[in-house]
Amino acid sequence: MIDKILKDYNVILASASPRRKEIFSLIGITCEVVVSDVAEPITDEDPALQSMRHARNKHNEVAAGCDENDIVVSADTIVVLDGAILGKPRDTREAISYLQRLSGNTHTVITGICVGTLQNHRCAYESTQVMFSQLCSTEIEHYVATGEPMDKAGAYGIQGFGSQFIRRIEGCYFNVMGFPVRRFYDTLLAMKQEDII
Repeated sequence: MIDKILKDYNVILASASPRRKEIFSLIGITCEVVVSDVAEPITDEDPALQSMRHARNKHNEVAAGCDENDIVVSADTIVVLDGAILGKPRDTREAISYLQRLSGNTHTVITGICVGTLQNHRCAYESTQVMFSQLCSTEIEHYVATGEPMDKAGAYGIQGFGSQFIRRIEGCYFNVMGFPVRRFYDTLLAMKQEDII
């Protein structure tokens, strides 16, 4: 169990995401939040590699100020549709555009994670397929008016109002929320077997 593996460490979540903190709470992890201030540019790099690189950069910035009893956990979530990355919308117009593109289509949610100390850390990623229902313009406009899409990759949250638009997912639900719990557990187990933690 994750809480048992981490019981002797001070866990630091390098993320401003309230959803990630909520997930940690659900699985019994008490953590300190230290928000990193690194750029997350969208590039032509493979999305999985890009998400892990962003997670590693966040991790390294926060871990640089930690001691050996601190375990830093970071993550970066990317939404991919037809090879294009949909980040957090810059404004309501872009949020509407993203939702129009997602409507009736299947997209991929990729979350890269990085866990460990500054010297000993591991990166991994999880990928989940999400199928959206067909949305009408009124649904999109009402959803954007809630404000929920504005701080989320792909302009929707599966755990809130956006749940109404999800027809099916294949893979980890928590990954779509922003933190793949099973992948995190597998990464910790591998690190424990290697005596890194």
